[in-house]
Amino acid sequence: MGALSNIPPHAVLPLGAYDGDSLKRAAERADQRLLAVDLSGATDRDSVMGAIADAFALPPYFGRNLDALYDCVTDLQPLADAEHPGFLVILQNLPDTRSFGREQRDALLDVFRDAADFFYDRDTAFRVFYSVAGASSDRAAGRA
Repeated sequence: MGALSNIPPHAVLPLGAYDGDSLKRAAERADQRLLAVDLSGATDRDSVMGAIADAFALPPYFGRNLDALYDCVTDLQPLADAEHPGFLVILQNLPDTRSFGREQRDALLDVFRDAADFFYDRDTAFRVFYSVAGASSDRAAGRA
């Protein structure tokens, strides 16, 4: 699995320590389903949920709330022919605004942590990497 072998198979990690392009290539080489979204245009919960729904091709009945996000993400299927099934998720530029601050980001990331636990029980890798828009410690934001 190459570059991904040093990363726990069920993790939610800051993107800043990783190169987004390298992660994408590693996901492809490992037959991991890549789910990536750039949230730089999002400013609030509705726009974050809409961008994720579009990028992940969530079904039309997606309710655009955290419970619905969990349900839809855990309904996703890894690549059918993957030898080691899994997902690599990149949430780039999560907003840091009055309408979507730390509490909202933490709640969103908790959904992805819960999804990682769900996939862990199914022997399916689920790695999530995220960055926050404008975060000075996130030098990789522009590379994902």
